[in-house]
Amino acid sequence: MNAPFLTSALYDRVRHVIPKAAWLTFEDDIAAILELKRQRNAVVLAHNYQTPEIFHCVADIVGDSLALARQAIDVEADVILLAGVHFMAETAKLLNPNKTVLIPDTEAGCSLAESITSDDVALLRQAHPGVPIVTYVNTSAAVKAASDICCTSGNARQVVESLGVPRVLMIPDEYLARNVARETDVEIIAWHGRCEVHERFSVDDINELRESHPGITVLAHPECPPEVVAAADFSGSTAGLSDFVARERPPRVVLLTECSMSDNIAIHYPDVDFIRPCNLCPHMKRITLRNIRKALEENRHEVTLDPATAVAARRSIERMLAV
Repeated sequence: MNAPFLTSALYDRVRHVIPKAAWLTFEDDIAAILELKRQRNAVVLAHNYQTPEIFHCVADIVGDSLALARQAIDVEADVILLAGVHFMAETAKLLNPNKTVLIPDTEAGCSLAESITSDDVALLRQAHPGVPIVTYVNTSAAVKAASDICCTSGNARQVVESLGVPRVLMIPDEYLARNVARETDVEIIAWHGRCEVHERFSVDDINELRESHPGITVLAHPECPPEVVAAADFSGSTAGLSDFVARERPPRVVLLTECSMSDNIAIHYPDVDFIRPCNLCPHMKRITLRNIRKALEENRHEVTLDPATAVAARRSIERMLAV
């Protein structure tokens, strides 16, 4: 069965965001990946920031960090390929220790994950004895292992308040911590990490968008600076942003987050006009159809974790999932 026959129906899903000429360069890899998944009993988990040809055409499970973490537990497959960044692949491995977990590019990192180490966490504990440490999932397994509980942008406030304490340390995203602090009476001590995609958005950007596109609805990810979140019409995780569009159907909308998010949502809502100020995540964009195919063909690059680190990190994630 040739590639065009296998992939023609898939192109109908993405034709509004992928030109035909570009699609012709994708379809051989897509067909090969679909066959490799069948042969290896493999599933592809893709984050919302993956490009449409990955997100809509080869992924089996898609979503934000929380959705991927929850659904990874129930995966019935021998192989999990994580189309995302390295900490996400580690999380999939933590939740599926007996499965093979692959990431197509080991250099797909994260500025937040790189902003803090387990040694930093130890120093924070010394400086703030007895204060629980809430760690964003955008961190290494070693940092999760040194923490008390994890959170995502979608459940951060809920996790913080679930601890029943007056003060928490929230690492490593400074802006997420400050945005959550505005929504809760819990005192939050922040670290100084920032997302290199979201920190670039500004209030001036919002003012220019409102001026050039009257009536536009502005949605901001909580990794954006607090003043940007305050100036937006709504703030939420990538799942929250998608749910808002589905629920409210704004005539014209802008998502202050990674570029591919708008493309992936726009496919479902052709009646909504998406304005796209483009801030790319260079790490997410390291994942391509070609290296997904190579990872499945050659079993590269398998994620492995130190057993002791894995036990402690899994505990922090499981505590989050139990909230």
